[in-house]
Amino acid sequence: MGSFDRLPWLLLLFPLLGVIINGFFGRRLGRKGVSLVGPGMVLLSFLLALPPLLGLIQSPGEFELHSRLFTWIAVGKFEVEASLLLDPLSLVMVLVVTGVGFLIHVYSTGYMAEDARFARFFTLLNLFVFSMLTLVLADNFLLLYVGWELVGFCSYMLIGFWFEKPSAADAGKKAFLVNRVGDFGFALGVLLILVTFGSLAFADVLNAEAVAAIAPGTITAITLLLFVGAVGKSAQIPLYVWLPDAMEGPTPVSALIHAATMVTAGVYMIARTNVLFHTSPTASGVVAWIGVLTAFFAATIALVQTDLKRILAYSTVSQLGYMMLGVGVGGYAAGIFHLTTHAFFKALLFLGAGSVMHALAGELNILKMGGLRQKMPTTYRTFLWGAMALAGFPLLSGFFSKDEILWLAANRSWLLWGVGIATAFLTALYAFRMIFIVFLGHPRDKKLFNHVHESPRAMTMPLRVLAVLAVIGGLLNLPGELIGVERLGLINNLLEHALGHPHTHMGRGPQWVLLVMSGLLPLVALVLAQSLWGIRSDRPQQLSQRYIWLYNLLVNKYYVDELYMAVVVNPLRRLGDFFAESTDRQGIDKAVNGVASLMSCLGEGARRLQTGYIRNYSLGIVLGVVVVIGYLILR
Repeated sequence: MGSFDRLPWLLLLFPLLGVIINGFFGRRLGRKGVSLVGPGMVLLSFLLALPPLLGLIQSPGEFELHSRLFTWIAVGKFEVEASLLLDPLSLVMVLVVTGVGFLIHVYSTGYMAEDARFARFFTLLNLFVFSMLTLVLADNFLLLYVGWELVGFCSYMLIGFWFEKPSAADAGKKAFLVNRVGDFGFALGVLLILVTFGSLAFADVLNAEAVAAIAPGTITAITLLLFVGAVGKSAQIPLYVWLPDAMEGPTPVSALIHAATMVTAGVYMIARTNVLFHTSPTASGVVAWIGVLTAFFAATIALVQTDLKRILAYSTVSQLGYMMLGVGVGGYAAGIFHLTTHAFFKALLFLGAGSVMHALAGELNILKMGGLRQKMPTTYRTFLWGAMALAGFPLLSGFFSKDEILWLAANRSWLLWGVGIATAFLTALYAFRMIFIVFLGHPRDKKLFNHVHESPRAMTMPLRVLAVLAVIGGLLNLPGELIGVERLGLINNLLEHALGHPHTHMGRGPQWVLLVMSGLLPLVALVLAQSLWGIRSDRPQQLSQRYIWLYNLLVNKYYVDELYMAVVVNPLRRLGDFFAESTDRQGIDKAVNGVASLMSCLGEGARRLQTGYIRNYSLGIVLGVVVVIGYLILR
């Protein structure tokens, strides 16, 4: 692997070059130039990551490439290097970020073609990819934290990209502020690592011998603090509230955030620090339960939403919960596998939603859609494959990655498995609900339907590629242990040395039973969805009226946003108003204005001495002489 010594830095270099070129020279390059530079730089990073992957596939084994650039911080014995780590885990993440990111960049050239800030958009998009690559390639916690904060900054800028819209500006601020809560916990975790281990380098912290020498309570504290950061970045209960509002940004941004970059950071971080989490059953249990409860909670909300992108947003929250469940029960490779397949089908679904928006002049209300299959055949077919993969339809990518997590959950706790399997059923139900309402049946708004058209080739080509990946992505990690062929699990084989294998106590028989159950759920959900939204359109309305209290609870998203407003936002606003009045206006402003008034009065008094009359000045001189002489006599 000696020829790859500088490869990690080159992976970072190309997106950074895209930022510099489009940021400083975008106007001169024009739209065509920007359209070549933005996607092209991400593609170069993707192509650079392929040779080491092929080498690993041909010769599986331990592979760690440390690439040091310079000493970043040196204080006494404490040092932090500006260095990167390329190993199987970071390599998989790089391929997901750059591969899916490239397709989203290509799609953006068509979707954002008429936007006045075209070059600025691609500058930020390249910066987002650069930031995520910094995060996954870092070989110490400080550089990881830099990437962690950079993706937060990029999300703020891109969610609020159309800042002239108050809703977009508010959504960007909400994402920024909610993530600050999680990032504060993450920063405390990094500081506790420094105090405990005396180093921030992964090599010094993430090894079994060093961890074994630390008190279990300290390890639990570190992992729980790190998990607080993951709760914010990966939108878990209770810090998930920013993610649905992130839909205010351009659709390619939604796809990039939800599929390949920011929200996957928490899952990656837990997989990277698996030595710490494996040592703390308490922290792992918290991760698993927060994950599975988030998955179920968000799936119930997605079931009744009418905004197409918000359905997908809550679906992302739910699927991130699945990933957390996977890493929480020790299936770190399973979590990364679902992260990978999810990147394929969720990017596809978001870009498909953007194609629908493009055809309907920005309309997102699914109750105004219907029959789009007739005029948007490519979007329909690709969206259908994405929805089926999301639903875990047998033999598609989501089926294999989701089933592995459920199997590992069953080995840990049947209750975890029960909540997970119920979530899988709800996921399939809302996935097919989208298909029946949006693409099948009759147009609900004929005036809107008359203007529908298929999206341009720049947008449909990425949809086709992602649809293929959503279908065959399961081949990356087939459950070979079921038939006694371990090498079929490519991702498991790649990540074996870095992440290990979780302990399982059930044999092939129970696993086959659970596999069949997982395969039957999407079929049952398909039949139910057809009966609800495909045959009699009044059935959902009847059910919502019969269970009006439950329907209102779900439509209003359990009133969590209202609770935050009542308990957190409004009290802080009132506290801010109080200090603004009592401290700022009555205290600081009056003090500053008082000094200004005093100076004004002194100046006014001094001004009166300047009369312009010679006799007054002469009198003043005489009086001064008298005072001086009197002082000398009386001294």
